[in-house]
Amino acid sequence: MTSRERIKSALTHIEPDRTPIFEYVLLSPIANEILGREYIDYAGDEKWLSFAKETGWEKAIKQYVIDRLDLACKLGHDMLYIVPNPLPHENGTFPSNTSENSIFDDPVERLIERNRKEEQSSIELKDDSFLVYYYLMDEMHKRSIDLPVLAPAYLHGIWTDTDLMQTMILEPYVAQQHFSIATKKALNWINKYISIGIEQIGIGGDFAGNRLLISPESYKYYIVPEINKLSTRIHEAGCWAVNASDGNLWPVIDEFLLGCGVDGYLEIDSKAGMDMGKLKKMYGNRITLYGNMDCGNILSFSSVEEIRKYTIECIEAGSGNGGHIFCASNAITESIPVKNYLGMVNTYKEIFNLPILDL
Repeated sequence: MTSRERIKSALTHIEPDRTPIFEYVLLSPIANEILGREYIDYAGDEKWLSFAKETGWEKAIKQYVIDRLDLACKLGHDMLYIVPNPLPHENGTFPSNTSENSIFDDPVERLIERNRKEEQSSIELKDDSFLVYYYLMDEMHKRSIDLPVLAPAYLHGIWTDTDLMQTMILEPYVAQQHFSIATKKALNWINKYISIGIEQIGIGGDFAGNRLLISPESYKYYIVPEINKLSTRIHEAGCWAVNASDGNLWPVIDEFLLGCGVDGYLEIDSKAGMDMGKLKKMYGNRITLYGNMDCGNILSFSSVEEIRKYTIECIEAGSGNGGHIFCASNAITESIPVKNYLGMVNTYKEIFNLPILDL
């Protein structure tokens, strides 16, 4: 099977020749070790702004594309997760859900002010933010590589947004307006992704830790209908919608997956109690599960022998009728020793009789 065929099989619940593999977010220093050179990721590295100034903005983005493909080829990945690139002089991609420098003391008034600003900007879609995808398609064509891409439209999360959470209780209409504007903005991104040819689109956003940050009723009332609108548009284009959030989602898992009408679940948080085997039994014939090797504890602090054990368990729990794409639960950061990450990668390769990665 090709990588594209393998990913399609996983998403359509047909058993592939092997469980597909990719990495959600892979940062330095591990990325440096794998590439044998310095890797700078604009979505997670403070060096990006100075690198882009020194190198030139477009050249820096093209180098990022080369690095991402080199990493994917060395690791044997079957797909890529790529976020829109910063514009010149920007060092990040997504807007922050904060109300810094607001003149208001009241959380409702601050959210009203934010809504007004977001409404004004929601129709503005800067094409230059999507150059990375065009450069990526061009580079893959040059190399005769065809890796499916997952792109994000995570605009309905509430993580750390205390103003929003308070307003959901104090003034429901204002909170509804916030999520409605987020849907309008996400649809703009989704339509752009579809026009580029991207077939997997991440939606939703964090709303839980070890417990939900809002009540199940609030999740069903405010967020589920909006995410469902995004899923509907994605499906109209023949693409796949992937819902994402860390945390313990058991109190709303039916709504998160079936109510939102999505095809996949990303950021499966085993530390918070989201068990791959249980999820597979409950939803494995309908939902594709992306993950879920725990990066915060197992990959960061376990021994290589323990990581090998957990890797085997994760792949076995996700196997059967497709529906599983192997990756870490979230970002591979500097907290993870290189030997631990290689322990996971090479265990996967041993299971499927692939050449071992030796740095």
